[in-house]
Amino acid sequence: MLTEAKNQFKVLFLTIKYALMREMVNKASFVSSIVFMLLNNATFIIEWIILFSLKDNFGGFELKDVLLLWGIASGTYGVSHFFFKNCFNLAETINTGKLDSYIVQPKNVLLSVITSSVEPSAIGDMIYAYIMLFIYGFNITNFLLVTLFMFTGGIIMVCIAVIFGSLSFWFQKSDTVADTANSLMGNFATYPDTIFKKGVKILLYTLVPVGLSTYLPVHIIRDFNIHGFLIIIAATLLLISLSFIIFNLGLKRYSSSNLMIAKI
Repeated sequence: MLTEAKNQFKVLFLTIKYALMREMVNKASFVSSIVFMLLNNATFIIEWIILFSLKDNFGGFELKDVLLLWGIASGTYGVSHFFFKNCFNLAETINTGKLDSYIVQPKNVLLSVITSSVEPSAIGDMIYAYIMLFIYGFNITNFLLVTLFMFTGGIIMVCIAVIFGSLSFWFQKSDTVADTANSLMGNFATYPDTIFKKGVKILLYTLVPVGLSTYLPVHIIRDFNIHGFLIIIAATLLLISLSFIIFNLGLKRYSSSNLMIAKI
């Protein structure tokens, strides 16, 4: 079992590596996409700086806390879209029959699908996360926590995309639901959770768990508590298991479209 897991991780690494190499063929485009993503994120921080010039805090969040929030949100987005970009196109992959070319490969179908392409600009998001950390206040503990939460948050985003995307095995036009869930995960991540009412908070920690991917990590970095830390780890492992279970159940219902596409 350990050997199988090791081989699966090796294949996963090679898949991402070759996807990245394809994107780096045009180096100018590759670098510029990263730089423009950094600049894009910076423009939103300017908006927050203007807002904080009018008011001292928003829901108990000061400017440096919002910078940390943006860092975590950007980092989770970067991890999910760089390493697992195609999970956000899972519904389309299923509906258009493109899943055929992954099924015939001697490796895990879900991992093959979601790691088959990368988004170079997402590197800019991950770099941006560390820039925000340095502004917030760099130390080794914060660096390790931010790195960990970037990956747990990114994986949570991927799992939600897989779960909602897998609904296409059962329902037609469910790609709209998947796109909505993915958009909500991204849109709510850049606002402090303290500005939302209780009913909305419950939604953001359950059905659309941006609270687990972004809000709770920010609170833990601001004021560390072991219970919140363990909740994030447990939730991440639970969602990973749930996403594999739902996808594999749906895969049993999948009918080939006989679409001839070669995947290397």
